[in-house]
Amino acid sequence: MRILHAIHDFLPRHRAGSEIYAFDLARELSRDDTVFVLAAEYDPAAAHGTLRWRWFEGLTVIELVNNWEFGGFEETYSSDRINAQLRHVLDATSPDVLHIHNLLNLSFDLPRIARERGIAVVATLHDYTMVCPSGGQRVHISESHVCETIDADRCARCFQDSAFSMQMRAGSVTRARAGRLAGPLGRMVHRLAPAVARSAVRSIDPPSVTASDIRRRLAYAKHVFEAVDLFVAPSASMGREFETLGISSDRIDVSDYGFQPMSVTTTSDQTRRASLRVGFVGTLVWHKGVHVLIEAARGLGGEFEVLIHGDTKVFPEYVAALRKAAADLPVTFAGGFDRDRVADVYSTFDVLVVPSLWPENSPLVIHEAFMRGVPVVGARVGGIPELVQDGTNGLLYEPFSAEALRSSLQRLVDDRPFLDSLKRHRTGVKTIHDDAAEWKARYQSLSSRASEVTRVHS
Repeated sequence: MRILHAIHDFLPRHRAGSEIYAFDLARELSRDDTVFVLAAEYDPAAAHGTLRWRWFEGLTVIELVNNWEFGGFEETYSSDRINAQLRHVLDATSPDVLHIHNLLNLSFDLPRIARERGIAVVATLHDYTMVCPSGGQRVHISESHVCETIDADRCARCFQDSAFSMQMRAGSVTRARAGRLAGPLGRMVHRLAPAVARSAVRSIDPPSVTASDIRRRLAYAKHVFEAVDLFVAPSASMGREFETLGISSDRIDVSDYGFQPMSVTTTSDQTRRASLRVGFVGTLVWHKGVHVLIEAARGLGGEFEVLIHGDTKVFPEYVAALRKAAADLPVTFAGGFDRDRVADVYSTFDVLVVPSLWPENSPLVIHEAFMRGVPVVGARVGGIPELVQDGTNGLLYEPFSAEALRSSLQRLVDDRPFLDSLKRHRTGVKTIHDDAAEWKARYQSLSSRASEVTRVHS
């Protein structure tokens, strides 16, 4: 088969959960099939709409430069320029199946364009980007609010504060149609003097985005719902959310992620340490709740230390606030790590904390912890309770509550035999090999159906 995976960004520059999973799945499928990855990339030093082909660890990656050089908000999800390049990619790769991971930075029209070519379309529901224009987590960071329902007025305010609003401002600097030299000069400034470029961007008024604009985007998302043959939700929680958003339950399969076996270079340290080692792994961003973990650490009795693993350069202002809050606590900001060190990093933890504030899907870090025999203390939100069995392989607490998280951690500090019992419980994790086999069966079924429909209409 010929399979095209589409995602908002990709490795090696972007290393969040959906990117890692898409890479692992695509590489496993490439053992028997022809696999391509289509990914967007923000690169103000290159012309908007540029297509770049590259090779990454055995995979052919088609990179679409999207610098958000749009004339209006509607082009962020349906752009003639982007659509034209997507048609070129589909014609060049001729896939039997398009597997969508994320349409952010691509186009809501991609599923329809694929269907017009007789291509079967499937989608993994990783997050909420189809209904949340500010990143897909359904959080309004400046108001410290998690959106249980979609409020168009709040969404409009949130978008103005988001990184995407800043990208649209930057796009107005590099937009070629502003003048023959404006585009090249803008790109040169971004490349040679990024600090100057950022300063110039901040001085530009944010794009006007209204509640009506948000409602039109939500309505347009129904085109995606109609054009995708099958949705797969890694958690039942995510599946239920999208049912309420308008996808019928018979078009949603619930099937968790698969994982590569861990590459272990050190033996697991099962000796009892004097202090409880609490770990965090993930993006250092507000909705991941690292500030709640640090607040919980304040007032925690006994001996403990907190190891925070995540790139400190992605959201520097948030990290600066975290460092300030943790200044007099036994907290270490250990930075990111290469994928071949995953097992070794988890071996340094007695417990992993997942203090998420947004309705998480099926966090990869929980599976990674379980594969290494590390129990998890997780917020009772989204798909986390489907993985963490309270009192068996970890503990659950109420999200946002530093006091509740502190209480859970205090129990582990004080009752080490209980912690040992959590460590002894082994939770099975699906392999990427088995996951790929399940996906291939879906692809074959849907591709056969799409071929039959094309034959009848022709």
